Amino acid sequence: MKQYYTISENEVEDRLDKVLVQQNSTVSRQQIQSWIKEEYVRVNDKFVKPNYRCKLNDEIVWEFPVEDDTAINIQAENIPLTILYEDEYLLVMNKPKGMLVHPTHKTKNGTLVNALVYRYDSLSTLSGEGRPGIVHRLDQQTSGIMVIAKDDTTHAHLSEQFKARTVTRIYEAIVYGVMQHDQGIIKAPIGRHPKNRLKRAVVENGKEAETHFRVLHYFRDYTHVQCQLMTGRTHQIRVHLKYMNHPIVGDEVYTRKKQQFSHGQALFARELAFDHPKTGERMTFSVEQPPYFKNMIEKLKL
Repeated sequence: MKQYYTISENEVEDRLDKVLVQQNSTVSRQQIQSWIKEEYVRVNDKFVKPNYRCKLNDEIVWEFPVEDDTAINIQAENIPLTILYEDEYLLVMNKPKGMLVHPTHKTKNGTLVNALVYRYDSLSTLSGEGRPGIVHRLDQQTSGIMVIAKDDTTHAHLSEQFKARTVTRIYEAIVYGVMQHDQGIIKAPIGRHPKNRLKRAVVENGKEAETHFRVLHYFRDYTHVQCQLMTGRTHQIRVHLKYMNHPIVGDEVYTRKKQQFSHGQALFARELAFDHPKTGERMTFSVEQPPYFKNMIEKLKL
């Protein structure tokens, strides 16, 4: 249910997250901040940041997800993980396709967080109780490299790198159609879809989003493309490629095109590079194309 609130004189210059915590006393400030970032809140019909300073008569509208005890009662599960690197501060892993990053009110088991809680006694807490260790996310149907923080100091340092855009994130995708340009930059703001809250779209009042792309191979009716994220909006690559009229093969959310393959969404996170929060060393990790992706490429070559 939507809730409404108007800023009064004694709340002028207060942070938005602080005001919303006062109006939702059973919810933590970290959770409020997360929901603001995920665009469950509008101020004067616009999305803003958690540190937005309120002005007199600002109209705040929010509709938070229904909460349950999922976040607090995470079941530890012995799920195998593919670890690429690990030390006392962080770990880098290859998330499999089909795995959710954290539990939701619909899915409480089989997620990366369930596996992490089983394996580690200590993980960062800055993303909230339901997302221990999680610094950034990959969609359920997107496989590839992720970095996990074991403590809050490491998490904060990594988050600042993502915010400053010094983290390198490179993906590969197979899209419908033959792209007209060998390379380019997509700069188009992304926000919630006006008619479907589960989707994102390029919208006028959305958040800044920038994707750099480079064609790797052309096929008769498809293109194999590399994408580098300069920002990290939800579904960014999927939305931007759809916006270019080249949706990702197998993406059941952003295209109704029928494909000749049965491997699902053709997108994976190939490379991740960042500065180690403790040593300052630049660390670069990459993975090979997953088997289903290689198989798709081989079929397209025929």
